[in-house]
Amino acid sequence: MFSIPGNTAWQRFNVFLATGFGLGLITPVAPGTVGSLPGVLLAWLMAAQNIPLQVLTCIGLTLIAVPICHIAEQVLQKKDDGRICADEWMLFPISVIGIPLHSVPLLLPLFFLVTRFCDITKPPPARGLQKIQGGIGIVIDDFFSSLYALAFNHLIYFLYIYYFG
Repeated sequence: MFSIPGNTAWQRFNVFLATGFGLGLITPVAPGTVGSLPGVLLAWLMAAQNIPLQVLTCIGLTLIAVPICHIAEQVLQKKDDGRICADEWMLFPISVIGIPLHSVPLLLPLFFLVTRFCDITKPPPARGLQKIQGGIGIVIDDFFSSLYALAFNHLIYFLYIYYFG
């Protein structure tokens, strides 16, 4: 078993959330990708809601991710530590807003890969925004990357429906 860093229960709880329920702590390879997997379940659960509720939930998750990532960064003592992945798992649902995931479940892994690609490549302005300090800097680049992924994922969904109906 592994231990969650932090001096207080509150710090450990935030690090636990920030590391994708500890997933980002247990792997030395691609902790952001592994730790973002809870976002797939979250998106799946949110897909049954109407689009305005999906948008409101995504805004709320984005705002909540900021202090969680900020506290985890302070505890881990490294700017945008790769083990911090709340910015990925809490923002993944943005990349599939409005896509009826329950009707195309086989596309979900592809949507996940597209979202990870956008997060890793950080198209403009995402790369420049990650220079912002603290939780805002950790989250804001993923917010913009998720918007790019949303556009690509809708295109993929459209093409899927067009060709496979």
